[in-house]
Amino acid sequence: MNNITFVEHDGTEHVVEIEEGKSLMQIAMDNGVPGIDADCGGACACGTCHVIVKKSWMDRTGSASAEELQMLDMTPEKADTSRLSCQIKMSDAMAGMVLHLPEFQM
Repeated sequence: MNNITFVEHDGTEHVVEIEEGKSLMQIAMDNGVPGIDADCGGACACGTCHVIVKKSWMDRTGSASAEELQMLDMTPEKADTSRLSCQIKMSDAMAGMVLHLPEFQM
């Protein structure tokens, strides 16, 4: 069983099991992770599933599309390693990954 950890802005951790092939957003929603709103349901149209990936994990999340980057430009807490969790497909290579959630979603 492989896990990832979501860390809320206040430091609260949520460890969830990886489901290969699902989006990171869907895994968060399936496990009731607070702070992932996913208002558009994963269509890369709202920015409410913003996560901040540790730099050492960025090569495993794939590249952000132009559409995703445009959505991220509107997020109030954008970081260099910000991604939309709806655009990250999970794989076993991501086991152990820690993701930080911003205090506010767009």
